[in-house]
Amino acid sequence: MQALAEIPLSRIDGSPGSLRDYTGKVLLIVNVASKCGLTPQYEALEKTYERFRDRGFAVLGFPANDFGAQEPGTDAEIATFCRTNFSVEFPMFAKISVKGSAQHPLYRELIAAQPHATFKPGSDFRAKLAGYGIKPERETDVLWNFEKFLVSRSGAVVGRFAPDLPPDDPLLVQAIEKELG
Repeated sequence: MQALAEIPLSRIDGSPGSLRDYTGKVLLIVNVASKCGLTPQYEALEKTYERFRDRGFAVLGFPANDFGAQEPGTDAEIATFCRTNFSVEFPMFAKISVKGSAQHPLYRELIAAQPHATFKPGSDFRAKLAGYGIKPERETDVLWNFEKFLVSRSGAVVGRFAPDLPPDDPLLVQAIEKELG
């Protein structure tokens, strides 16, 4: 398994980066999209970032166009959309693929470390998608936009949360608080 910090990334402005830039921080890594029913989660992601960033926390957004072509824009268009509509200040990265043959190495490693997401009790999100004929190719695949991976200060992937579990849900907030200590 490749260390997450060693995987090359591109920031949304095209500059190079890596998770090494966030060494010692608790991270919430999220695949995002601007034309999704879950897009309003950007607001809660920003509020969660603002709430915990002074304690060594960061939200990292990774736009992906893997689900229903809900992120069709360029990196520049995505950055403008996020700033204009949700005042996003948390770090955003260049558009990537989170599933399939073009899957970015970051997501290959995140999934290997946490193969299954935590769902909110009573969630029917997976069934809802299946009702539309949408099923993941593999059981461990990212299910949809806004799936969240929680990474500890030491770089271990310690949680994975379903797309319909918002960042301000007590289940996720508790997990963040636990990692922040």
